Amino acid sequence: MEKEYNIKSPGHTIISLTDNAIVITRKGMINAINQGLKGAKTIPLKSITAVQIKKPGLTNGYIQFTIPGGNESHGGVLNATHDENTVMFSGHYFKQMQELKETVEQIIFADSSSSDSFVDAADQIRKMKYLLDDGIITEDEFNEKKKQLLGI
Repeated sequence: MEKEYNIKSPGHTIISLTDNAIVITRKGMINAINQGLKGAKTIPLKSITAVQIKKPGLTNGYIQFTIPGGNESHGGVLNATHDENTVMFSGHYFKQMQELKETVEQIIFADSSSSDSFVDAADQIRKMKYLLDDGIITEDEFNEKKKQLLGI
């Protein structure tokens, strides 16, 4: 999956959504003034914990990707212009940014639920191992249940 969002106002920013990351590439003078000449920013999808979107109105809107240990802005649009994990956009791009937000949230929530189910499976296997060690179930029963839990 590779999807590209080309934001031209305010400033020129390209957001690329790949199979495993968001890549933010800033171009032009406005971005150089607000962000400096930092080059592309890659955010692994696994590290994104939340996506916030602000709908444009009297001011531009923005989409912000929250990561653990990140220094996200909390001061609205004005502070968002300097946050490297935030992309500003005009009203014309709101639907595209809403689509991006929903797509990223589906990916990060699917990943968290699959890791939760893995933890549950590991916990159940551990409990089954205790039953095996205590002689309550047989080796065959343990192996069968383990395969079932791991989806093998």
